Amino acid sequence: MKDIVILAAGDFPRAEAPLKALRGADVRICCDSAAEELVAFGIEPDYITGDFDSISPGFRERYADKLVSDGNQENNDLTKAFNLALTLSPSHITILGATGRREDHTLGNVSLLIDYVRQAPCPVEMLTDHGRFSVILDTATLAADPGQQVSIFAFDNSLKIKSAGLKFPTGDVRFDSLWKASLNEALSSEFTLTLSHPCGVLLFFADHH
Repeated sequence: MKDIVILAAGDFPRAEAPLKALRGADVRICCDSAAEELVAFGIEPDYITGDFDSISPGFRERYADKLVSDGNQENNDLTKAFNLALTLSPSHITILGATGRREDHTLGNVSLLIDYVRQAPCPVEMLTDHGRFSVILDTATLAADPGQQVSIFAFDNSLKIKSAGLKFPTGDVRFDSLWKASLNEALSSEFTLTLSHPCGVLLFFADHH
């Protein structure tokens, strides 16, 4: 069982939490050009996947034994890396570098986290320089820091979520727009979200600064 980090080709992490995950991983999978940034940072990739169109020829030759080709054009590079991670007996999958640069890539990558959690046999989360994305699929009690900002995103107009332990009640929220349950706040060290039915719900826990 391996602690796997996937490094996408968005903004290279700078904050302490994602860099700690990057350094401590058992296996590091890079999406295309993220491999060159990782090497420049002083860490070697274990695998590089994608279409390799943004990697220099010299780098491709140097790391030819690390390249894992995936010709499925239906999947983006992050999904190709995730599918590779599933074949490596993961105990935990952490995604870094999935945000920043192009906003359409950011939105696509973050929304894919729900699909990944449904597929994976282990925990999957996404760290950024500003916090952490995670997913629940049904009613759950979650740890938080008192006063920590928490945003809730769902893509199901029929879903109702009752909350306990958050500053602003969510029971009357209709999840028909992304902002509807964003910028809430944990009142203590945990809070509970009770879902009206099983559903993928995306959570963002903001880091304290």
